[in-house]
Amino acid sequence: MPEAHHIPDARYPRLSRFGWLMALYAENHDRLLRLFEPRELRAGRYVSSIGDGLDLYVDVIETHRYTVEMRLTYGLCDPQTGEPDPSAYVRFYRDALQVETTHCYVGRRWQDVMGLYPPPAELISHRMRMNTFLGKWLQYLAERGHGVATLKRDDSFPQAAGQPAGPGMVASVG
Repeated sequence: MPEAHHIPDARYPRLSRFGWLMALYAENHDRLLRLFEPRELRAGRYVSSIGDGLDLYVDVIETHRYTVEMRLTYGLCDPQTGEPDPSAYVRFYRDALQVETTHCYVGRRWQDVMGLYPPPAELISHRMRMNTFLGKWLQYLAERGHGVATLKRDDSFPQAAGQPAGPGMVASVG
């Protein structure tokens, strides 16, 4: 029996891995925007509580004209590192309508994981894993009932430049 060959359907464009990553950034932007409307948040800590005993902390680290730097985490700590776990540092691009997970732990940026000069394919794969994690987490949070209505500002955490950060919080830089 002759071997069947798969002929790609020209009607459907193929995305490169980079194109797929950019689409993931756009999808995560839409999810985060619907969930917590980060464009409206000021620097500081916010808590989303849905009554399940597992509060979500949204730390807005810095806001700029075109970006919002933030961290999403629970009040749980990794017993080995003492760092919040799970934890995702997120850059929300107001102008490009994208959200990028920059790293998932303090001190664990991609340079810490792969070195300063990783092969491009390895870097894109790493970013895809982090941003796929963020997308699944945002979907889970929405399904559990987290959102703008459950998000409350926690003014007990300092947010002014020069003040020490509270536990698990990075101080805002002026």
